[in-house]
Amino acid sequence: MGGGVTERLPEGSSEPLLPTKREDGGGGEFAGASFAGAVFNLSTTIVGAGIMALPATMKVLGLVPGLVMIVLAALLTDASIELLVRFSRVVGAPSYGAVMGDAFGWWGRRLLQVCVVVNNIGVMIVYMIIIGDVLSGTSSGGEHHYGVLEGWFGPHWWNGRFFVLLVTTLVVFTPLACLKRVDSLSYTSAISVALAVVFVIITAGIAIVKLIRGQIPMPKLFPDVPDLASVWELFTAVPVLVTAYVCHYNVHPIHNELKDPSQIKPIVHTSLVLCSTVYITTSFFGYLLFGESTLSDVLANFDSNLGIPYSPMLNDAVRVSYAVHLMLVFPMIFHALRLNLDGLLFPSLRPLSSDNRRFSVMTAVLLLVIFLSANFIPSIWDAFQFTGATAAVCIAFIFPAAITLRDPHSISKKLDKILSIFMIVLAIVSNVVAVYSDAYSMFHKKSSPSIA
Repeated sequence: MGGGVTERLPEGSSEPLLPTKREDGGGGEFAGASFAGAVFNLSTTIVGAGIMALPATMKVLGLVPGLVMIVLAALLTDASIELLVRFSRVVGAPSYGAVMGDAFGWWGRRLLQVCVVVNNIGVMIVYMIIIGDVLSGTSSGGEHHYGVLEGWFGPHWWNGRFFVLLVTTLVVFTPLACLKRVDSLSYTSAISVALAVVFVIITAGIAIVKLIRGQIPMPKLFPDVPDLASVWELFTAVPVLVTAYVCHYNVHPIHNELKDPSQIKPIVHTSLVLCSTVYITTSFFGYLLFGESTLSDVLANFDSNLGIPYSPMLNDAVRVSYAVHLMLVFPMIFHALRLNLDGLLFPSLRPLSSDNRRFSVMTAVLLLVIFLSANFIPSIWDAFQFTGATAAVCIAFIFPAAITLRDPHSISKKLDKILSIFMIVLAIVSNVVAVYSDAYSMFHKKSSPSIA
């Protein structure tokens, strides 16, 4: 997994998007990414839209099992990344695709790249739809929910969905997508994480004020399971938790740019601790605040009177900070999408960073596809509910576990293999539940966008 070892890649495998820092010869010398910058970039990859679905899992599971599950999901993610890093170092692989190629050959590498492309393009279309909903409003079930800009200025052509997303794409997404190094995004990632913390602070503050006033009932600590249907409902929380920490596709790009590559493990640990803290506090205070009224997308709860002074201002602060947070998560997901799509389409060409024309064309085409899909094919959300659930669990658990069980270099321990089998079983159960739940919702006309 170290830099400068691309000659050990299997034939035809894709090179990393960027030359490693030792090979960087353009302009000034790149000294390497810092520990803090890498933590912010990995944390931003993790904390996307899924954070808004977590309070609803507390409503299903109860606070105690729900919070324990968030911690267990983080530990399982840490274990899967550790396996990925270990096998990467043995083979000297600079990308996730290269590790899959080493274990399973050409088809393994291609399968990983397809999963990342499907997962990431779906995630970014969903992000753009959410940004449009928050800023310009959305109409569902014959009812129009006003966006922040509509609420402030009234409906105009310039705060309509198409124009707002066009400006966002040209002014925010395009400049950030044109940066070739992951480390160049460390400052925007830091702001993104800070905005997630702002959401936590506002939610916690409102919950504490209402608690002091005696306006909040005792939250449910454990789930209610009166019948078989309630048991099934418990399982619907699993996919949200299993996919809450997916960041594996950005581990290698971040590692390749590090000033000290040996820091990748503490960087992963720190990121997971940071994100777990954000997830736990969001889940706890979100569920404490809204209780049994918590919606599958808790952001929708901030569309009504919170029962405290300055409620409209606090609602807008939460929604705007969240929309900007997603705007800054977008380029981190986009970076991995472009890298893997290039490896899929042009596996034998030189690295993308050294071909400005290919880099520019691919960036422009991807941004155009995402923009047009978010604006003109809203039903695409339904398709990505199925493909996204499958791709995410493959990237996070099934592929690292499969590499460990294949064990091409005989470095797996017995405990690694037991853990890998558990990961695969959990991932398959999670995926089956997610697909069934999405299909059930769709057939019962409940397929309006939610982040769950």
